[in-house]
Amino acid sequence: MVWNFPIDITYKTTNAFGWPQLVVAVYGLDGFGRDVVKGYGCIHLPMCAGRYDLTLRLFRPRSASLLQSFTSWLTGMPAEFSDPKFPSYGEGREVTRVQSGGFVKVQVNIMTKDMDVFGYIDGSARDPSLTAITHL
Repeated sequence: MVWNFPIDITYKTTNAFGWPQLVVAVYGLDGFGRDVVKGYGCIHLPMCAGRYDLTLRLFRPRSASLLQSFTSWLTGMPAEFSDPKFPSYGEGREVTRVQSGGFVKVQVNIMTKDMDVFGYIDGSARDPSLTAITHL
């Protein structure tokens, strides 16, 4: 499916903690016409200005047991994350059982402004001496 709809988002901050991420949840119909999750994906947005073609690998949670898997199939309610932002969290993901669910291709245009004022180099510096941050 191609979704050619631009999204304009502006962030303003004085530090790079929690750099923006793109979190995607893809839903679709199962064999019985029920709306179920097909996959989740997450990727950090690039820090340098420019146009990027990104590929988000999708995954979906698996049931903990065969009985839960059968019950979720029967009721049409497969395992889902209770918090849709869960894929962007680092904590707790290492114990989550998942399976691959395909991929999503995203094209983003990144613009940065005044990062050098706060001591960050975004890769667009024209002066070669500005390509590394030096501390005195």
